[in-house]
Amino acid sequence: MDVSATKLLWPTYKRSRGNSNGMLPVHKRSQCLLLAAVVLLTADGCKKKADEAPEVSVTVQAAHPTVGSISEEIAADAILAPLSQAAISPRISAPIRAEFVQRGAHVHKGQLLLTLEDRDLQGTALDSKGTVTAAQANLTATTDATIPEELKKAQGDAAQAKVASDVAAKTAEERQRLFAQGALSGRDVDTSVAAAAQAKAAYDAARKHLDSIQQTTRTTDKQSAQGQLTSAKGRLQNAQAQVDYANLRSPIDGVVTDRPLFAGETAASGTPVITVMDTSSLLAKLHLAQATAQKLTLGHKAEVSVPGMEDPLEATVSFISPALDPGSTTVEVWLKLPNGDGHLKVGTPVHAVILGTTVGDALQVPTGAILPAQDGGTAVLIVGTDGAAHKRVVKVGIRTPESVQIASGLSVADTVVTDGGYGLDDGTKVTVGKPDAGDSKDDKDAKADKNTNTDKDKD
Repeated sequence: MDVSATKLLWPTYKRSRGNSNGMLPVHKRSQCLLLAAVVLLTADGCKKKADEAPEVSVTVQAAHPTVGSISEEIAADAILAPLSQAAISPRISAPIRAEFVQRGAHVHKGQLLLTLEDRDLQGTALDSKGTVTAAQANLTATTDATIPEELKKAQGDAAQAKVASDVAAKTAEERQRLFAQGALSGRDVDTSVAAAAQAKAAYDAARKHLDSIQQTTRTTDKQSAQGQLTSAKGRLQNAQAQVDYANLRSPIDGVVTDRPLFAGETAASGTPVITVMDTSSLLAKLHLAQATAQKLTLGHKAEVSVPGMEDPLEATVSFISPALDPGSTTVEVWLKLPNGDGHLKVGTPVHAVILGTTVGDALQVPTGAILPAQDGGTAVLIVGTDGAAHKRVVKVGIRTPESVQIASGLSVADTVVTDGGYGLDDGTKVTVGKPDAGDSKDDKDAKADKNTNTDKDKD
């Protein structure tokens, strides 16, 4: 209120009361002057109090940056899968004769799990076995009897033909000598010469036959008999394979996880009738970006959080795919978790964190201290010697849920606002308070909501 306020009193009173000379009575004028003086003193006192009011200070949490080792954390979700798995399907369609395991049973490699009806297959295998025996006997007879007899006969025929050829040749020669002496007619000479020629031809044929038996027939007869035996063995092997297909065995060590059919039901060819999984160790299969996967090597340590378990489990990188997934253009990475006691279950969704690059003696601040900068980068609030918060642009490195590496822009001597700095203007007066260790995060959130509601009510 100022002097102009007092001027309003006079005309108001004049209009309300009025007199002939336009002047107030003396006692009334004194009262008005006194009231005006009180109003002026009161307004001047309020102005001085407003000028002397202390500047508002915001309470924040602050601390100095720490120096220590920090590791990059690569996080991803995954589903637990068995170390190996076998969905066993029959090669033939037949009713199930007997089952020897139940779900949850631990089995070993080669253990018989179930059998199918195979009496018809057994008969076929027995018939094939008889064919093999006959083929074996034929091979023995051909090798030990037939071929030697044929060879011996050919050798005898050749020798006999040679003797006959020699006799005929000598006879023709003798008769030609007698003909020259005039003791024998020419007709007899011609007859003997023709007989010698026939005997020689017979010897040549016998000799060729012997050579054929020695070089060709003996080998081909043996090969033919051997081929018949091989064919018979092949049919027997096929029949025995059909019999073996009726006996389903486990190809791995593991646990029976599925057995949908029961004895008497028909198992269709190609349809799984029993599933075995190796759960001694489980695999968490992740899909990571190529740039992230390139930072990993086999044996990298990791932690896997499983629903229902308070503490994360240790795991190691056991496989890094050499090729990108064509659909997602990501790299598949396997984490191996020991599961000797079987407490982990296949198909469980988990959250995995792989420890990547580690930097020693890294300057770090809490994650909550990082604020967005105007240029799109990152910044922090520094508590200056003037008691005000000043924004400073920094370059960050490795980030974790708890800490952030500061590559440049800070020193250990700086006091960084760690909580309560979001939304503060540069130059805002701050008061560094101590965190209430007894309050949980939920309690702090509740208090913050309560303070917000109180401020709204005051407004």
